Amino acid sequence: MKTARPVALAVVAHPDDIEFTMAGTMLLLKAAGAEIHFWNLANGCYGTVRHSRAEITRLRGCEAAASARRAGAAIHKPLFDDLAIFYDRESLARVSAVMREIKPSIVLTHPPSDYMEDHQNAARLAVTAAFSRGIKNYITRPARPPWDGPVAIYHSLPHGRRGPLGEAPAVTHFVRIDRVLPLKRRLLAEHKTQKEWLDVSQGMDAYLTEMEISGRAVGKMSGRFPVAEAFARHSPIGFSAADWDPLRDLLGADVRRGSFHTPKPSAA
Repeated sequence: MKTARPVALAVVAHPDDIEFTMAGTMLLLKAAGAEIHFWNLANGCYGTVRHSRAEITRLRGCEAAASARRAGAAIHKPLFDDLAIFYDRESLARVSAVMREIKPSIVLTHPPSDYMEDHQNAARLAVTAAFSRGIKNYITRPARPPWDGPVAIYHSLPHGRRGPLGEAPAVTHFVRIDRVLPLKRRLLAEHKTQKEWLDVSQGMDAYLTEMEISGRAVGKMSGRFPVAEAFARHSPIGFSAADWDPLRDLLGADVRRGSFHTPKPSAA
């Protein structure tokens, strides 16, 4: 009997969030035989200091599409403006419709607690959309039939590897990404307008270097890998069997199970 090809979905808030935090893992999943999907819920309409709203939305959409093509991923259209990702009935119905269309067995998304609400709300929408996947009487918009396959959800680290109050985040999985780091860098480099925006708005000059520095810091946290991405597995209750871990099963030796919390920073 032929086994169904695993489907992995990266669902985040903004164009370039995937490339910063989880693209390496998505590339490894593709190499392991998974079908991969990229989905930015917001369109990037405020990520500029010089373009009009219409122009930056067009540019960031083109950049996201170029990154997905280079990765060999299917891409899905944004549903919201920046700063307009809300956890409400209408938004959930729309996100749930796409979730039912994709039918992922693996979902990578933001952490539940991060430095901005768009990230947090994107994670909440992704989790509830996955939870409601098989609920017969839940009506999505547009209406899509329920699907009852198992799904595993993994939350990436928050920006800066710390929660919004400086707390150490949970980590259950470290993923070694050094062999796909050059391609991850090329995916991130597609987001040229975001580099301009981050340079001015958040002081993140040379954001490609910043991504690599972060990856090496996470690798050091793992105690084993030179460069890594890290995730916290969402509770399997309502999603899958407790002992089912497709990220570990597909990636094998490239995954190290982590302790529940990352080490706290040493005192100055």
